[in-house]
Amino acid sequence: MSASFDTGGLQPQDLVLTIFGAYVREPGEMVWSGGMVEILECLGFTTAAARAALSRLVIRDLLARRRRGRLVFYSLTERADALLADGDRRIFSFARTNPAVDAWTVLWHAIPEDRRVERSRFAARLRFVGFGSVQDATWVAARDREQEVRLLLRELDIEQYASVLVGRMSRGLPPVALVKQAWRLDTVRERYEAFVAEYGPLRTPRARRALDPRESFMARTLLLHRFRGFPFMDPELPATADPLKEARTDVVATFDSVYAALEEPATAYFRTIAQPESLDAS
Repeated sequence: MSASFDTGGLQPQDLVLTIFGAYVREPGEMVWSGGMVEILECLGFTTAAARAALSRLVIRDLLARRRRGRLVFYSLTERADALLADGDRRIFSFARTNPAVDAWTVLWHAIPEDRRVERSRFAARLRFVGFGSVQDATWVAARDREQEVRLLLRELDIEQYASVLVGRMSRGLPPVALVKQAWRLDTVRERYEAFVAEYGPLRTPRARRALDPRESFMARTLLLHRFRGFPFMDPELPATADPLKEARTDVVATFDSVYAALEEPATAYFRTIAQPESLDAS
């Protein structure tokens, strides 16, 4: 079989982190630079783009570079490992817990201009835990996210610039206007439908058996990479205001089934290319 998977819009640095998160999580575990370049080439990137991505991740203190003779290897830094662990908690709990009844969180901040790096990181992390932007510096989440926000504010050292409120919506006034302003649910539905159309067929054993090892690796890696983006987009609204429940359930079932089923062949392929036993004696 010659399987084809959508690689459009992929960023090599982000994809490298997805790959390390899926296949390289043991403390101190390393991968060969030449193998990582080959892995990225099979996902559609040029040699130059692959090498540049690895170098930039070293500069960002997300990968550590080590030499063994003439060979170069990469491993996760402590910072990257912490970020991936935090991401795993969100990704593998996404759509698997029920929200508290009527619990919404509103965040307002006044982070100064000279803290723009922290402001950018704050915005990205807020989206990852389900917040949507109502207007500049005002965010809302359809769950009680107080603890996540407090930890994030403390981590970025910006607690003095933010206020958080947790409460319920008016029972007589559905949050239609608020939801429309904060999130683009039509776009989320389109992404969900595309995800299921591409990966849903792989829920059957027959379709998975038709994949060769390289295709199994590509399918599982891209499946995870696409799924990683959904918590940024989907607020997981309460049942009374949630138009995405059925689509989300289908997406999660597809992810869980295919990701687990392809683990063995995908991991074997990755190790053959990026961690070949022949390098152990080098």
